[in-house]
Amino acid sequence: MHDLADLIAFLKDRELTLSTAESCTCGLMASLLGDIPGCGQVLDSGFVVYSPKAKHGLLKVSYQTIERFGLTSEEVAREMACGALGASVANISVANTGVADDSEEDEGGTQCYAWALRQNGRTAVVSETVQFDGDRVAIRKQAARHGLAQLPVRYAQLQTQLEGNHTGG
Repeated sequence: MHDLADLIAFLKDRELTLSTAESCTCGLMASLLGDIPGCGQVLDSGFVVYSPKAKHGLLKVSYQTIERFGLTSEEVAREMACGALGASVANISVANTGVADDSEEDEGGTQCYAWALRQNGRTAVVSETVQFDGDRVAIRKQAARHGLAQLPVRYAQLQTQLEGNHTGG
């Protein structure tokens, strides 16, 4: 889904309310949606959580998860996505944590995502790691668009999980 107006319509048609939990993208997903008329009907909140303290304090990401798997991991992204649902009235969320620049620990462009869906008191979550190329700005833009563009596909996966009565991904 390349057109963000189509994404807004997708969310609205399914009565979905979105919360974003963003680290590397630093609010860019919510900002991109904010450019589209009607986003206020489907966007509940956007959390920018760069530091471990913010991830823990706002989204209840476990320090043990951060220590065991690293700040930029699918495990952290999964806890961020679930935390965004817990800290909002949204019923679907997308989370991103990653590296825009090369570091000693991680290659630049590595992005970890998670999408979570809450229905009927149950939550399902799926995650993935994607590698993007380019400079810091290009990586962040690609990362934000990818997280949003994947929402329809991930929504279908999450619904299947909930219908199967199991979580994971």
